[in-house]
Amino acid sequence: MPQRTRLNDEHCAIAQALDVVGDWWTLLIVRDTARGVHRFDALQRELGMSRKVLAERLRLLVETGVLSREPYQDRPVRYEYRLTPRGRALLPVLIALQDWGDTWVLGEGETMATATQASGETERVRELVGTKVPELQLTDYDGELRDPVASGTPYTVLYCFPGAYARKDAYPPGWAGIPGAPGCTLESCTFRDQLAEFTAAGATVHGVSSQRPDEQRAFADKERLRFPLLSDADLTLTAALRLPTFRTAGVSRLKRLTLVIDADRTVIEALYPITDIEESVRGALAAVRRAGTAG
Repeated sequence: MPQRTRLNDEHCAIAQALDVVGDWWTLLIVRDTARGVHRFDALQRELGMSRKVLAERLRLLVETGVLSREPYQDRPVRYEYRLTPRGRALLPVLIALQDWGDTWVLGEGETMATATQASGETERVRELVGTKVPELQLTDYDGELRDPVASGTPYTVLYCFPGAYARKDAYPPGWAGIPGAPGCTLESCTFRDQLAEFTAAGATVHGVSSQRPDEQRAFADKERLRFPLLSDADLTLTAALRLPTFRTAGVSRLKRLTLVIDADRTVIEALYPITDIEESVRGALAAVRRAGTAG
């Protein structure tokens, strides 16, 4: 009979990783620090856990190098907790858990690049309205770091898409059969064709996918896009906003959605699920115009 694996098996990477992050509070702390919640009191409010348990978990995460403890106030000394490179390497784990939960716990087990109107993930995306996008940097298609929220403009339209390629044979096998996956080229080109209207309304357009920057660059050149595409290949933005994903060909892909964000980094509109791509672009433009009129 095969030998059973012990939880304290020093040669089992799964067991050793669970020794650090196996407690469910621990992963929730990582989730919330990725969302931009860095201070003890704020974490305690968000998680609803006892201060003693939170202090113990934070101590463990600092000792194991998942979080760093950085002072933000001298008198009295108070600290913020931020993800280290080791901690950020856990983001794909969080997204894999979220994807599994969306698909197999909240969903029906089908791989989809969209969702139903009544789904839990749809509610989660819509609850982003009124929240702020944490300050972070993504790599653009020229390899430069860029804030996904544009500076010097009243609004940013951030459309997230599963993937778009310069060559048709570059798409993963079975792509056309995944509900909601096809249409990324149409979406980007529709934003391209209406870019002047977005600019006139005070909005900057950014596209985001989990593709590599070189793949985005080739696609942008082919379609003559006049706005940047940003790579969330390390899932920083995805984890920060708990954006829905699906997995195919070994890669986590963003589901199609659009956020309209104001200059204070507050999400003022969240379009999801998107079933009519051209209508969603018109909806994003209408949201920008409404916000401009109200302001």
